[in-house]
Amino acid sequence: MADQPNTPDAGDEARAADVPDAGATARTSPPQKSFVRRHWGKLTLLTLLGVPTVALVVWTVVAMTYTYSSGERAGYVQKMSRKGWMCKTWEGTLYTDIARGFRSDSFNFTVRSDSIAHLVDSLSGKRVAVRYDQHVGLPTSCLGDTEYFVSGVRAIPE
Repeated sequence: MADQPNTPDAGDEARAADVPDAGATARTSPPQKSFVRRHWGKLTLLTLLGVPTVALVVWTVVAMTYTYSSGERAGYVQKMSRKGWMCKTWEGTLYTDIARGFRSDSFNFTVRSDSIAHLVDSLSGKRVAVRYDQHVGLPTSCLGDTEYFVSGVRAIPE
C-alpha cells in the first residue's frame, strides 16, 4: 500500500464535487410547498360543495331505483295538471269509489312520462286503474310532488 502513488480515484473526485469551495456561494432552490398547502382554499371549497352534491346525487339515484311498493288503484281521475316552478311534473288526483253514497278517498300521484300523462288525461272522468310504484325518501320535490309514480293506466269497463 505504501508503494502506490497518491493519485486521486473517481470516488475522491465525486466527494470533492459535493463539497463547495469556501469562497463559492451555495446555490440552493427554495423549499417546495406541498400541493395541499398551496391549494388549501380550493380543496376546502371543493370538499364543502362536492361532498354534499355527490351525496345528494347518490341518494336520489338510490331512491328512484328502489321501489318501496307497487300496485294498482282504481277510481275516477278528477284532476290532471302540469305543475312546478322549474321542474314541471304531471300531478293528478284519483278518487277511489268505495260504495255508492259513501265518501271516496283521494289518491294523489305523479306521472313522469308525457305519453302516459296524456293517456290519463284523456281517460279523465272514466273509471280507470292506474299502476304505480312508490319511491320513499326523495330528496326534492323537483322529481314530483308525491311519492307515487304512475307507470301505466287502463280503462275499466263499467
